[in-house]
Amino acid sequence: MALVTRIPSLSASCSVSSSTTKTPSRKSNFFSLTPVFSIHCSLHSQETSPFTEKHSVERYERDSWLYKYQLQNSSFSSCPAPPDQESIREYDIALQLPKLRKLLEVLREKRESENRAQRRGPGNVFLVGTGPGDPELLTVKALRVIQSADLLLYDRLVSNDVLNLVGLNARLLYVGKTAGYHSRTQEEIHELLLSFAEAGANVVRLKGGDPLVFGRGGEEMDFLQQQGIEVKVIPGITAASGIAAELGIPLTHRGVANSVRFLTGHSRNGGTDPLFVAENAADPDSTLVVYMGLSTLPSLAAKLMHHGLPQDTPAVAVERGTTPQQRMVFAELKDLADEIALNQLVSPTLIIIGKVVALSPLWPHVKKETSVLMEAN
Repeated sequence: MALVTRIPSLSASCSVSSSTTKTPSRKSNFFSLTPVFSIHCSLHSQETSPFTEKHSVERYERDSWLYKYQLQNSSFSSCPAPPDQESIREYDIALQLPKLRKLLEVLREKRESENRAQRRGPGNVFLVGTGPGDPELLTVKALRVIQSADLLLYDRLVSNDVLNLVGLNARLLYVGKTAGYHSRTQEEIHELLLSFAEAGANVVRLKGGDPLVFGRGGEEMDFLQQQGIEVKVIPGITAASGIAAELGIPLTHRGVANSVRFLTGHSRNGGTDPLFVAENAADPDSTLVVYMGLSTLPSLAAKLMHHGLPQDTPAVAVERGTTPQQRMVFAELKDLADEIALNQLVSPTLIIIGKVVALSPLWPHVKKETSVLMEAN
């Protein structure tokens, strides 16, 4: 039932070039984008649809990384110009547009048939936080909204177990982003939400953690409200709280940490050194929680120590926290980046830095100046 935004399996080599034209509309509507493609060799593919992948485990397999594999695969070796990732993305979207338009029409007809006596306004959009990964950390309200939705747009970090809770008549559309590939731009996500809400659908935007903590939920809410669409936010347990609780780390603790600060490892425009806040964040009496910080941790750690945070400050990096795939590396701040690289932690990984890390029942098992990699049972 879940959606795939991926290129279908190809049994012949090909190259794809594309351009995009826009038809006039009230604004840059997602459904007014008409990709024009020139496919220079024959494609033999199964039918693709926005609603074909049964579980997000298939999505993870594709994300790790089908596109990279396809671009390097020998099946493309006979082509003079293999498709780049943007061409593949646009090709995927072109394949999906007919079924997305059809779903829009079905929803419009449903609204009209159910409300002939009384005209109803546009549908609602719910921004729903699904927590750090464990489905049992969902709120009761989030579960109710998920099970009553017509359409759900979900991110990469939403777990398979959460997707299994979706109602039988709902449709799932994957709009996830990861380093190197965005299945949808943020502007396209805005337009999808708007288009389906205007058709009268109850639209749920599923996000990992909390939708308003480094989830761009505020941008989506602002855009939709400016278009007259009602937006309701269902908070989720943010990764900082959920993962810290899983490890027995109090984010604040009397006499140890009197505040907690959430940081993002990515600047607005990307780059490797967005950490201009390090000078103010180097407070030994505070806890730092870094989201999306794997690539920038070496720079952050160096800056924090330069501005006075002790080198032996306890720290932990947690990959896929609260899930069966959880892995943890405990280390002192000066060693953490090296140990993450040694143990090959991958995204999503949350980093917690501060004296409170040593309060975890797992910390005493770590000898000084060493690290320990722990995997969930």
